[in-house]
Amino acid sequence: MQISELATVETKTIRLPRRVVDRRTVRQMIEVTVAAALDLPVEELGAKTRRTAPIAFARQISMYCAHVTFGWSLTEAGAVFGRDRTTAAHACRVVEDRRDDAHVDTVVASVEGALHHWLFAIEGCRAAAPGAPQ
Repeated sequence: MQISELATVETKTIRLPRRVVDRRTVRQMIEVTVAAALDLPVEELGAKTRRTAPIAFARQISMYCAHVTFGWSLTEAGAVFGRDRTTAAHACRVVEDRRDDAHVDTVVASVEGALHHWLFAIEGCRAAAPGAPQ
């Protein structure tokens, strides 16, 4: 991607109504996706302590996706992961700064894409289910 193209890139935020999918389910899906993308154990992402730098960065990517991809407030994104608003804001800044690295950008974009596919699959299944509200 060229610098001149950066201004034209649009982010696709998923507006996730709270009643569509439980926030704990979304947290688990984000954690599983991030852990798989970074080849880390899922259990480590939910740990109360900081852990190693790769685990901390994976957790930051998770909060970033909750905020940016799902459109949740920083307060909601932090709360879902047992952190506060300032921690979620810091996580978003760290991820944005590190997206200048092509590898990090590819990983984050892949995680965002996987989360979009996951949500669309859920919506498609619910729409196709017998008796589903239209």
